[in-house]
Amino acid sequence: MSITPDPALGQHVHDLDRAHVFHSWSAQAALNPMLIAGGEGSYVWDYDGNRYLDFSSQLVNTNIGHQHPKVVAAIQEQAGKLATIAPQHANEARGEAAKRITELAPEGFHKVFFTNGGADANENAVRMARLHTGRRKVMSFYRSYHGNTGAAIVATGDPRRVPNEFAEGHVHFFGPYAYRSSFWAADEAQECERALQHLEQTIVFEGPTSIACILIETVVGTAGVLVPPPGYLEGVRALCDKFGIILILDEVMAGFGRCGTWFAFDNFDVRPDLITFAKGSNSGYVPVGGVIISDEIAATFDDRVFPGGLTYSGHPLACASIVASIDAMKEEGIVENARRIGDDVLGPGLRELAERHPVIGEVRGLGVFWALDLVTDRATREPLAPYGGTSPAMNELVAEAKKRGMLPFTNFNRLHVVPPCNVSDAEAKEGLAIIDEVLTLTDAHYTGA
Repeated sequence: MSITPDPALGQHVHDLDRAHVFHSWSAQAALNPMLIAGGEGSYVWDYDGNRYLDFSSQLVNTNIGHQHPKVVAAIQEQAGKLATIAPQHANEARGEAAKRITELAPEGFHKVFFTNGGADANENAVRMARLHTGRRKVMSFYRSYHGNTGAAIVATGDPRRVPNEFAEGHVHFFGPYAYRSSFWAADEAQECERALQHLEQTIVFEGPTSIACILIETVVGTAGVLVPPPGYLEGVRALCDKFGIILILDEVMAGFGRCGTWFAFDNFDVRPDLITFAKGSNSGYVPVGGVIISDEIAATFDDRVFPGGLTYSGHPLACASIVASIDAMKEEGIVENARRIGDDVLGPGLRELAERHPVIGEVRGLGVFWALDLVTDRATREPLAPYGGTSPAMNELVAEAKKRGMLPFTNFNRLHVVPPCNVSDAEAKEGLAIIDEVLTLTDAHYTGA
């Protein structure tokens, strides 16, 4: 990769940003955003020529890395052929993208409704569930993130929901999280059993005939990379069947190779009714998302108008990038690489770090989707930063990682380890070595025995 420093251009980019760009999830005055000049594969670089290993995959979306040549070429080719077309028309790229996506889904899924991202994918999945069932309520985890639109942000459990609670009919419940159990569980099996009992009780007290859907991330992402214990998703499916509730699995972050399988639910024995996707389907090269619809729910709208749509639904540039991404992932064995890296490099490497760094309370994950739950005391499991906030220790961790040439992904007291699905063994080990160095400093904040 060729990196040509240009500090003057970097200063210009900084000045433009601070003068005119309004950033998300931020108080604007104190911002000093990182200036990214380019990227390739698992790396990005700034205008001073500093290169960084992207162990965040940006927002856990660059599953095939930066500037994958096959995907870039497909976007360029489609732009030359037809740069845009309204969603009411048929288009080759759109049809091919939908075909490839449904071929990855379980039997009985033949239709895709395209959106512009993950939030509006969840928004429209909720709409479909409500119209299909004639019910209103939506149930979702407290530990979750589903996007920043009306229903999606209220379905979200984390603190970003609180200033945005304008949608109606949402109910939250606790999912399984054995390390910080809400159910006083002694082990993972008991956590699963009690979490399912809690869910059923919540359904009964809310009134089963009022509940349209349960919307959950197959593997909870931003809220902690919480891999469900064996039997939990199957138990949720059984409760949905018992009470006539639609099961929506949010695969926006966990899907398309991130968990070492095409869909995260491929790791479990569960079949949802609706599947939402976005990020990894094309690594975010062009904004896109969608809902994969079971045949039963799709049939609801055979003779009934579906009251939803977006101007850029199934945008040809986005769809061309999906086609190229899926084809490249198959040709290059990228999903298989993600599973192997998790099994052979990241999983063992992170567990070895936990043996040497007391600040690591728990290691969890699969594929290229991992989190370190960082604590000040292993006995009490006191988090290194409070729920909904940060701490000097976590701020130091981020700064030291960047200083050593790595972009980390952190949330509250957790360091998420989420490189691209096509990360190499050498790159994964490079990232582990940087994490090792940084945690040597972070260990100074440990106060336990």
